Amino acid sequence: MVEVTDAALQQAAGEGMDAFIQVFTDAYKRVIGGELTADTMPLLTGEQHSLLAYQIFRDELMEGGFCQLVQNGYGGYIFANPFAKVMRLWGVGDLSKLVYAAKKIYDVHREDLERERTDDEFMAMYEQYEAFDELEDEFLEKEEEYTALVASYVDEHLESFAKIIK
Repeated sequence: MVEVTDAALQQAAGEGMDAFIQVFTDAYKRVIGGELTADTMPLLTGEQHSLLAYQIFRDELMEGGFCQLVQNGYGGYIFANPFAKVMRLWGVGDLSKLVYAAKKIYDVHREDLERERTDDEFMAMYEQYEAFDELEDEFLEKEEEYTALVASYVDEHLESFAKIIK
């Protein structure tokens, strides 16, 4: 079981909901050696993967949007797994709808979205895939709300996410 200290959680909670989530996801990244592979995937539970997926999703969208998320190799991790369904089950229904809407675009254009690109080709993706723009804007507007809801769920179900060391 992944372990985090109560002291780290208390300190992070004072810094904000994103810092609180980061305590868990940093621990997950240590357990998997920083890489999601066929060998490391079984080291985390479904709940832990869902929280890690949220952190990855949030970070990628905040920095570079859906095109970056897919180009960095996370398309399958987000869209081919029950991430959207889990967000709904965790009480983040609007985010679930947003992910399903992005998945529709991803599914239609997956091969092109995932192909290797030069830096110039990557930058051109933002014009080519303007269909993501509205979804990215919605996420950026509601990110704090989504993060607070995810953090609240984690706080109410700590034992599902890590063993808390006093």
